Amino acid sequence: MRAHEAGALHAEGYGGPPQWLPYPRNVNDLLPMLWPSSVRRDERGRLQVAGVDAVTLAAQFGTPAYVVDEDDFRARARGFRDAMNGAFSHGADVYYAGKAFLCTAVATWIAQEGLCLDVCSGGELAVAMRAGVPGARVGLHGNNKSAAEIEAALIYGVGRLVLDSFDEIDRVAAIAASLGVVAPVMIRVTTGVEAHTHEFIATAHEDQKFGFSLAGGQAYQAAERVLAESGAMRLLGFHSHIGSQIFDTAGFEVAARRVLDLHGRVEKENGVRLPELDLGGGFGIAYTSEHHPRTPEQLAGDMAAIVARECAAQDVAVPRVSIEPGRAIAGPSTFTLYAVGTVKEVELGGGASRAYVSVDGGMSDNVRTALYAADYSCTMAGRVSDAAPMLSRVVGKHCESGDIVVMDEYLPADVRPGDLIAVPGTGAYCRALSSQYNHVPRPPVIAVRDGVARVIVRRETIEDILALDAL
Repeated sequence: MRAHEAGALHAEGYGGPPQWLPYPRNVNDLLPMLWPSSVRRDERGRLQVAGVDAVTLAAQFGTPAYVVDEDDFRARARGFRDAMNGAFSHGADVYYAGKAFLCTAVATWIAQEGLCLDVCSGGELAVAMRAGVPGARVGLHGNNKSAAEIEAALIYGVGRLVLDSFDEIDRVAAIAASLGVVAPVMIRVTTGVEAHTHEFIATAHEDQKFGFSLAGGQAYQAAERVLAESGAMRLLGFHSHIGSQIFDTAGFEVAARRVLDLHGRVEKENGVRLPELDLGGGFGIAYTSEHHPRTPEQLAGDMAAIVARECAAQDVAVPRVSIEPGRAIAGPSTFTLYAVGTVKEVELGGGASRAYVSVDGGMSDNVRTALYAADYSCTMAGRVSDAAPMLSRVVGKHCESGDIVVMDEYLPADVRPGDLIAVPGTGAYCRALSSQYNHVPRPPVIAVRDGVARVIVRRETIEDILALDAL
């Protein structure tokens, strides 16, 4: 983590380029793994997505704007669906993690591509309902679901509620009984496996807010409590999520072993059959050249082998497995388009310097750099340049020194006000975590397909912000 008690700019890494960032042979080159599949430069050097160039997008919709390649998004969703069904002989379920990015159009795409949808609030559930996602294909997460959220989910007929505490077991049982329904539930388990990721997004270690711990038998006790409420709840199985931005399956293997041990004990000691197992999501994507994500086929194949091996060891039937990719579908399908406002060169000492390139967005539309010390890449989107590469930092317009969009990247030395900058990999947890900090309206989301661009989330306006004020 780039953190220091005297301020972020004193922390390690705030100097020259990081080791993973090579000096480019051609500063105009695109690294395909970072971009939607249709992105390329046209004959004028402009970045083009699904047949529409960045200059046209900026002129039509303004900047900043999130730009999503709809076909790329759909293809990534199908890729996980097909990989999981190919790897698991009895089929599998893919729940798109709506928290990564959700709007009515995206929920519709997910349903049309045959995926399920994971939501974790009443607001996300409302989007699913508005899009017409069948209730049976919706799962509701959350560590503190309100009575209203639980009731709405049960009335809509969701396929699963993921339970997170003993209080919630009692709450769901009481609401289901009052409605005269049996709630299909899973129990979230913290397995003690820490993914190799930022501490704020590693979610399976014991000292955190999510789920029932395996330590001390808490998760087993939760299962017994649910089974005792058989008139109001039906236990489908256990749910495990070990973190986010994970690049291998070693953590999933340990987590699956521990969860399936619990699964086997509950089945054998209580004479029940638990038909499902959810191994969560958190599959990593490439934000920069240092990242090397695995394909859905590789991930699904490894998971199928792990589950088969552990079920054989526990002498239990293989349950229907589900996973919850969000970032891996939404993230690479989208880039953010900005306009440059100012450029200043800052001396770093020893003859080195860095360009501070200020754009018309910032931490209000992408807080991940400030929140998680996340690294991003970027490129000139409106033209190519013959100028030499210059170490640059893309920063926002907010009144914070930590308002950084791209920490380290090489841009042409002639970058100037009015240029367009595109930052790839912003489809997940950027619009979803956006804010109105400094009363800056949030950007629109523009979907592009077959040469046509359309708004799927409109730009927020100052009037929208002021409308919330009660005089």
